[in-house]
Amino acid sequence: MAAPTSDDLCLADFRPRSQLRTPSRGVPERPSIPAVDAHNHLGPTPFSDGWDRRTPAQLAAALDASNIAAIVDLDGGWGEALRRELGHWEPLADRVAVLAGLDYAMWADDPAFGEVEAARLRDAASGGARGLKVWKLLGLRARDTTGRLVPVDDPRLDPLWAAAGDLRLPVVIHVADPIAFFEPLDGSNERYEELVAHPDWHFWPTRPRARPTEPGFPPFDELIDGLEAVVARHPATTFIGAHVGCAAEDLARVDRMLATYPNWNVDIAARIAELGRQPYRARELIVRWPDRVLFGTDAPPDPAAWRVYARFLETRDESFAYDPDDGPGSQGRWQIHGLGLPAEVLEAVYAGNARRLIFGWQIGRFGPWPAPEHPGH
Repeated sequence: MAAPTSDDLCLADFRPRSQLRTPSRGVPERPSIPAVDAHNHLGPTPFSDGWDRRTPAQLAAALDASNIAAIVDLDGGWGEALRRELGHWEPLADRVAVLAGLDYAMWADDPAFGEVEAARLRDAASGGARGLKVWKLLGLRARDTTGRLVPVDDPRLDPLWAAAGDLRLPVVIHVADPIAFFEPLDGSNERYEELVAHPDWHFWPTRPRARPTEPGFPPFDELIDGLEAVVARHPATTFIGAHVGCAAEDLARVDRMLATYPNWNVDIAARIAELGRQPYRARELIVRWPDRVLFGTDAPPDPAAWRVYARFLETRDESFAYDPDDGPGSQGRWQIHGLGLPAEVLEAVYAGNARRLIFGWQIGRFGPWPAPEHPGH
């Protein structure tokens, strides 16, 4: 097959090679300290075509090879599925924290869905769940008995958030995707290729909350406003905003929420593509809030992914691929720059915050950390 010419080159075939001659100070093969991947998926999910569950021994070997002390499994679900997930990882109970999930479909049948979910969370905690994962079905797709979308700050869910606080279980919450996912799919959309490949990720057209009978999805800012309202209304509950608080393109808002709500934390999973193209602002944010930012990847347990994250966090390398496969860019056609975080910040982001918020300061044979005077959650 002949190579395409300049007249017929398709964007999908465009693979530019950077000609920058930037120095690398040595790409780390793995995190420099035993890390905790606080955002991962180890169980079956709606996206797990061809998925093959690892055995505990296989997972332990992968973690050991990449200096990962522990990992958080967000795929616990509820009921029997949660019991199976907890049972599968029981041999690695000190290294795998399984989080419970929600039954969004049930909300369309039971008007007391908030109380039902709160009771279910209490059962999950008694069975060994270490927290709750809330997915973006909340606010975007889950509906109540009248057929209307359940907004993120729906007061009917207050019993659930209060239960999490009472149980001292963190809530890992994901309610919005990149801002481009809420914009028209045209030549100006920076995630055009990704949305063409995944049309179900495109939340367009949008419509404001005040017009609930019209078709469409809530706008991005409305979702984040709802999330902030929940965090403000439940100060005794620990929230971890997935994917840089669901607002990686708006670090000013992330910073303001961290400053305003002591119960608000964020992870960096699947957002180094966003953070790495604004390295000055991203570094400032993490250095300002080292005790509120958690390391996570949202990628299958894989040395290549952990290696890219280590390079991003630990080095000041410039203009490198955020995708381990070094493809055209699954999220956008740009490269990223390393943050070169200080050692004490790395210690907190890599492990300290997840140990404190999720694992309770003990992670098996990697050794306990001394408990603080007031360990909190």
